[in-house]
Amino acid sequence: MRFFCAIVLSAVALFAADMNRPMQRFLLPDVQGHDHDSIEWKGKAMVIEFMSTTCPHCAVFSSVLKQVQQKYGGRVVVIAMVNPPDTPAQVARFIEDHKITYPILLDAGRVAYAYIRKPAFDIPYIFLIDSGGTIRESFEYSAATQDLFYGNALFPHIDKLLGATFASLLPHRN
Repeated sequence: MRFFCAIVLSAVALFAADMNRPMQRFLLPDVQGHDHDSIEWKGKAMVIEFMSTTCPHCAVFSSVLKQVQQKYGGRVVVIAMVNPPDTPAQVARFIEDHKITYPILLDAGRVAYAYIRKPAFDIPYIFLIDSGGTIRESFEYSAATQDLFYGNALFPHIDKLLGATFASLLPHRN
């Protein structure tokens, strides 16, 4: 029993250590060939999504991300990233079909792996990053998380992210 508890506690510690880690800096192009450096958004809370143009959950989630933009305005930056086999032409079509206004960047797998840190994962996969550049939460699409990707369940997490960001700027009192 102790061995099992040790494994569970180690897994919990590893998961907790994976959160609250600095975001990985990236420099990636969009479909027009313009490079985007993560430094552009320094000091802003961010939602980073790893997605695919052929993923039905990603298509639905794009409307949730548009709602994030409407609700939070410039306080939260939304960025999506795709990996092969998605092509720039497919991404451009997805942007047009879904009327996307946030950047969708072209990754070759390096940024996805630096964030997700495992060889296989389900998409969409999102990271919530505070204004100090620290990853606070991440969510992989699953039956248990689908409310985040299909409804309004993401908003309390963003509110918490912004509240924590705001609270971290306040002086500490003893």
